[in-house]
Amino acid sequence: MIHSALLLWTPLALAALGGMLHRIAGVVNIGLEGQMLGGALVGALVSGVTQNWVLGVLAAGAAGAALGLVMSLCITRLHANEIIAGLGFTIVITGLTRYLLRDVFHVSGTLRVAGLDPLPGMLGVDPLFWLAVALVPAITWALRHTAAGLRLRATGDGFDAAGALGLPTRRIRDVAGVIAGVLAGFAGAHLVLGQVGLFNENMVAGRGFIALAAFYFGRSRPWATALACLLFAVFDEAQARLQTAGVPAQLVQTLPYLVVIAVLTATAVRDARGKAGRTG
Repeated sequence: MIHSALLLWTPLALAALGGMLHRIAGVVNIGLEGQMLGGALVGALVSGVTQNWVLGVLAAGAAGAALGLVMSLCITRLHANEIIAGLGFTIVITGLTRYLLRDVFHVSGTLRVAGLDPLPGMLGVDPLFWLAVALVPAITWALRHTAAGLRLRATGDGFDAAGALGLPTRRIRDVAGVIAGVLAGFAGAHLVLGQVGLFNENMVAGRGFIALAAFYFGRSRPWATALACLLFAVFDEAQARLQTAGVPAQLVQTLPYLVVIAVLTATAVRDARGKAGRTG
């Protein structure tokens, strides 16, 4: 169960850490779901054609980066609402994926790519797991001790003030959006290459939104965000085991999302009490 939970933790952590960086820069990335889906499709196709998982992962990251950049430009340059832009991109990518599957690849829902090269395992887990693990302390250190981390936090804390000081605030947000897209693309690649070994149009299954909840619950702190992802992964694994035990699937499949609702509610209550304590 621990190994399965860590397997489920990896894409959540990758997407959540990317979304967290974008949030620190001042943008709520609702488009993580779509970026994961786009990365999963591209990763499956490239890995299958080249029979090389490294190229598949890199292509998935590049696809996520492109999607993240386009979405960020709509927000920073065209002044689109970040919530609407993120949801819109997710809907468009989902629709485009269905079109490609049905009208280009002539399959319904599931694409089995010949020669799909899976991620190799090391100590029972794959390289993207170790990347996610390494990113947690690396991001923590970078946010505290580097000029880039300081500029990122300054942009999110005071966009206009940072711009008045000469920081390229819109460019910083765009770079954060690209990084979030890369990590979301990696997360999508992990779903394909590290877990199921095929592409399904519903394979992301709300994980992008769970990642969003994770960095909110973690208050945009890397370690707390990673632990929140682990909590959600454990409950995701628990619902899978409950299904095999004969519990109705329609009930247990809601378990991870009920946990998300409970966590977000607890976070809202905690924040409200903190504000009441400061004003009192």
